[in-house]
Amino acid sequence: MPRVSRMIIQDQTAVYHVMSRTALDGFPLEAFEKDYLLELIKRMAGLFFTEAYGFALMGNHFHLLVKMLPEHEFTDEAVKERLERYYGEKRALAWEGQLPSVRQKLASLSEFMREIKVNFTRFYNKRHGRRGYFWGDRFKSVIVEEGETLINCLAYIDLNPVRAGIVERPEDYRWNSLGYHIQTSNKDGFLSTDFGLKPFNVKSEKERVRLYREYVYETGAIPTDGKPCTKTIPEKVVTREQKRDFEISRTDRFLYRTRYFTDSGIIGSKEYVSNTYQQFKHLFQSKHEKKPKFVKGLDGVFSLKRLSEII
Repeated sequence: MPRVSRMIIQDQTAVYHVMSRTALDGFPLEAFEKDYLLELIKRMAGLFFTEAYGFALMGNHFHLLVKMLPEHEFTDEAVKERLERYYGEKRALAWEGQLPSVRQKLASLSEFMREIKVNFTRFYNKRHGRRGYFWGDRFKSVIVEEGETLINCLAYIDLNPVRAGIVERPEDYRWNSLGYHIQTSNKDGFLSTDFGLKPFNVKSEKERVRLYREYVYETGAIPTDGKPCTKTIPEKVVTREQKRDFEISRTDRFLYRTRYFTDSGIIGSKEYVSNTYQQFKHLFQSKHEKKPKFVKGLDGVFSLKRLSEII
């Protein structure tokens, strides 16, 4: 079956949940590899036109939640500054005559992911004396609406190590965004805390992180999909955190379905999904208009299956 076009919004700001899995057996991403991958992602996020919200680096795959910014928002000077910061002043001069193509590349989600995956493969193969592929199929991407959907998706990403039974509290994990916020105080200002929600619209970044952490605890205390094997934050841990800093008062609990954050092509409000779909419907072989489907357990959130699963 031939490859289908990836759903990527051109020349507009858009948020994506991207995922990539290794082609190797077992869990090849150990502590040293995860440290390297995180630093690589940070460096690439500083080069490309991106705003990073969150991540989770697991033993055999990783998640990123990033906003891609359109190239027209960046002047030649801004592009040169990024090149100099990444390559150094002398090497950056070599790109002087190629700024239009460089600007286009730095706004591309595909190029952003390609650089991360190719550079990590080189590192891993050299370190382990091997050749060949490290990553499996093409990365998956889900277009995520900003606001309520974004914060839900970010919580899903941060809860990966809890669901895997690695830690009881998401911030105890070194290689996810909440752990990065708590353990490093968001070193180098890598992660954005502009979550796009009024309850989080406070000046203090520390307070925004606290509010988000409360949100994650409310989310993580609830079993997902009714699966007994799925780990959640233990009740005793939630209770302890309630006494320390917050109490769970939300009545409309986050009974989310994790697959929608990974298997969808577009996720958000009905209007957002419908309008975004219009940009891509010419790529679908079906003659019938695709309808956004309600995500059970997420009030006001709808999804559209990714293109490759519909054709």
